[in-house]
Amino acid sequence: MSQEEKKIENEQPVEETQAKETVAEQTGDDKHRKREHKRRGAKHDDSTEKLQEMGEKLADAQDKYVRLYSEYENYRKRTNMEKADLIINGSKDMIKAILPVVDDMERALSAMADDEGAKEGVQLIFNKLMNILSQKGLKPIEAKGQKFDENLHEAVTQFPSADEGQKGTVVDVVEKGYYLNDKVLRYAKVVVAV
Repeated sequence: MSQEEKKIENEQPVEETQAKETVAEQTGDDKHRKREHKRRGAKHDDSTEKLQEMGEKLADAQDKYVRLYSEYENYRKRTNMEKADLIINGSKDMIKAILPVVDDMERALSAMADDEGAKEGVQLIFNKLMNILSQKGLKPIEAKGQKFDENLHEAVTQFPSADEGQKGTVVDVVEKGYYLNDKVLRYAKVVVAV
């Protein structure tokens, strides 16, 4: 065997060995790449899960915010309405306390039918008082001759009616009723025909 043949023989196993090593490296690289891909895929899956979780948390936070804002707006509107009602009807207790005085003045006026001078003076005072109260929102409830309405009238007694058309009608007012700003302040005490 010549040296060249020996050299070729020696070179062949080296080439085969190198080829085997290259194949082994490629196989190892493939395994490494697969492991790296799995690791990256796992990270990608974790990132996707975290992103979805954060999206859900954001949606919950937005929902809570919208609900809280709506509750606050409702609270603010309700509070404003209550304040306005207090302002409008703030004098309710004072006016209700004065109503018996108004009743007494009306009785005094009807009792003074004979003395025109005294009646005229008391009538002026009464008119002045009623003007002040009407400016504060007080209005009398018209009851006599009206159909009985349990939302406005309180039946003190019933009176037998001679006429069929008069049944259920208020025939007399024992005590006047009043509105304060279109709300019933005091029900009218009435006699009803039955």
